[in-house]
Amino acid sequence: MIAPDPRCLTAELNSLSLVRHVGRVAGIGRGTVEISGLAEQARIGDRLILSRNWGTELTGEVLQVERDIVHMLPDSAPEGVALGNKVVLEPMPVFAPGLHWLGRVVDPFGRPLDGRPLLRGEEECDVLSSPPPAVSRRSMGGRMATGLAVLNTVLPIVRGQRVGLFAGSGVGKSSLLATLASSMEADAVVVALIGERGREVNDFLDKTLGPEGRRRSVVVAATSDQSALTRRRCALAAMSVAERFRDAGRNVLFLADSITRFAEAHREIAASMGEAPALRGYPPSVTPLITGLCERAGPGADGQGDITGVFSVLVAGSDMDEPVADILRGVLDGHIVLSREIAERGRYPAVDVSRSVSRSLPEAATTQENEMIAETRKLLGSYERSEVMIRAGLYSEGSDPVLDQAVRVWEELDAFFGKQDPQGIAHSFNRLSLILRRARAGAHPG
Repeated sequence: MIAPDPRCLTAELNSLSLVRHVGRVAGIGRGTVEISGLAEQARIGDRLILSRNWGTELTGEVLQVERDIVHMLPDSAPEGVALGNKVVLEPMPVFAPGLHWLGRVVDPFGRPLDGRPLLRGEEECDVLSSPPPAVSRRSMGGRMATGLAVLNTVLPIVRGQRVGLFAGSGVGKSSLLATLASSMEADAVVVALIGERGREVNDFLDKTLGPEGRRRSVVVAATSDQSALTRRRCALAAMSVAERFRDAGRNVLFLADSITRFAEAHREIAASMGEAPALRGYPPSVTPLITGLCERAGPGADGQGDITGVFSVLVAGSDMDEPVADILRGVLDGHIVLSREIAERGRYPAVDVSRSVSRSLPEAATTQENEMIAETRKLLGSYERSEVMIRAGLYSEGSDPVLDQAVRVWEELDAFFGKQDPQGIAHSFNRLSLILRRARAGAHPG
């Protein structure tokens, strides 16, 4: 645990203000509330607190500012809102992550969610900051141990790489992310839980992530019942936290779950602003939003650390060509596909190696390791092309030497892809080497 810098308390005190600007409800539109009297003070992103007649409050955010009217996007349905209701303008919350945030759970505005006080960092940041200049960024770094045999070998991840994790619901995506959070080689882990169910946030923290994973992590969470603006901000705020650690020279692992819900939140906002849908219901602005977020990850400039990013995508019906998946595949340095069929037969992580790619190869592996990876993929491809024939009992040994090798070690190779391996990359390759040696020699394991 890192203690906060004394300057954090000074920054906290300096951010306090006794002035509050007040406006009135002037109209209620489709999905927004129009407010008069605040146009000169309001900024996009400022928070608004609306007092309803029966004494309850409705919170929201400034979505649009016109000459005399401010458009508020409420966090929930504007039931009971009447003309003339008082609205108080709260300046946009200062977002200032600090290194002492490790081990904490915060919302997209930097407020603690774990029941303990939390000081802001000493420096304010913009959640929409730009990535480092392209010409000043270093190349991707060395290979990182992941704690998983399949990612230690045939699908390596290197420092500064950006990888997509494509999966349907219920195939082990969150469990895989948690394994990476607790086992992957990194100085700090930043997790963005975007639009998660409230119950699952706590389960992820206590059961899936666990004490070891939480100790070196900052979790930024926005649940599914929160407004689209808050859910969209979750990913942006989490990336800002990762950038704070990167600028301090740390090797950061950034995990986002999921970019699909990030895009859906933006779609709601864009519809409220009148932007026409174009990409299967998504607005055109979703492309620069997603690519801008991904570009902020990656290697830093000289003197900085790196942000290694894993961006998960919910693919309905395994449709890898749906808009969000298609956008991400074009900007990332590889993709890991989880298969429902593999999960249903009980192998986790359910990584479909044949459909997954790491663009860090061949540079991330030695010549001998690349040869082993190529041989493994060759065996996989041969078996999968003939799987129907094998299951139907039509396969006869001796007709295809490569297929004979694949059949000999298929069960062992498939089990290898599902194994955790905390002993590191070299150990994983040694285990893979033994399997390939048995395939070539014609000997069964044991």
